[in-house]
Amino acid sequence: MTRFSNEYDVTRNVRTTDPVAVNIEVDRIFLDLYSESSTRPLDQAFDDVTRLFSGEYPGFHACDTAYHDMQHTLDVTLAMARLIDGYEHARTKGMESFNAELFQLGVVTALCHDIGYLREEHDTQAQNGAEYTLTHVSRGAQFLRDYLPKLGLGRLGDVAASLIHFTGYEIPVSAIPVPGTKFRVLGNLLGSADIIAQMSDRCYLEKCRDRLYPEFLAAGIARRREPDGREQVIFASGDDLVLKTPGFYRGANKRLEDDLAGSYKLAERHFGGQNLYLDELGKNIRFAQEMSDQGDTSALRRVPPSTRAEAG
Repeated sequence: MTRFSNEYDVTRNVRTTDPVAVNIEVDRIFLDLYSESSTRPLDQAFDDVTRLFSGEYPGFHACDTAYHDMQHTLDVTLAMARLIDGYEHARTKGMESFNAELFQLGVVTALCHDIGYLREEHDTQAQNGAEYTLTHVSRGAQFLRDYLPKLGLGRLGDVAASLIHFTGYEIPVSAIPVPGTKFRVLGNLLGSADIIAQMSDRCYLEKCRDRLYPEFLAAGIARRREPDGREQVIFASGDDLVLKTPGFYRGANKRLEDDLAGSYKLAERHFGGQNLYLDELGKNIRFAQEMSDQGDTSALRRVPPSTRAEAG
């Protein structure tokens, strides 16, 4: 495979550095489920989020977080559409169906799930969006409340503000307020999409080392100050973060299975029996475990693409 393979999703068919390509695929999935519905809200959201991340949306700076970039957002959004599709095809009697509006709500919330990392133009508090790591979900929730009326989904603004918390850790999953069972299912799908999309990325481990660790430094979470004043090192370096990835996955897997009700398994129904996300995720974790056992990350050689505006 060439380095350009790093720009594609787990099927190697959709270029996740290209908002138009992902928009087309999400529209295809949507229309396959709801053939009589309009894709206008989805298309507008893709266009707006693209302009947000590139710095062309009024009131916001361009994305300056290298890990939580446009490719990550598009990967998660595509995974979300696929999980909703999987749910609809797996539904049995007694399970509530998602209508077109709820599909749109899920996808738009996925598109905006990391908007809280973007700095507003008048922001004098942060030099980099990563400084909002611990509060980015709540910031994104407020954005969604303000934004959804522009798509004709204003009555779902508060619901979206709750759903976005399924991608974060500010509120325990079981305590996130939702107005009904189908919205909790939608939230579980969203939280699952966030985890499986990023951890199945071909360049996930390289991105952890070279991009996520600097974000942790900017956020002040690579090290922790204990009550007695001592400093505890959580991640000493990008390499250390990679070597600890298998341990992180054990926690992430528990979240997927228990907190998010095993919703990631619905990808199998979308793909016709195989869970391509889990397959690629497993490869990454096995590779990380090998490096952890050896204490050496020199085998990491893939070059992740950049979708930040300043990269041109």
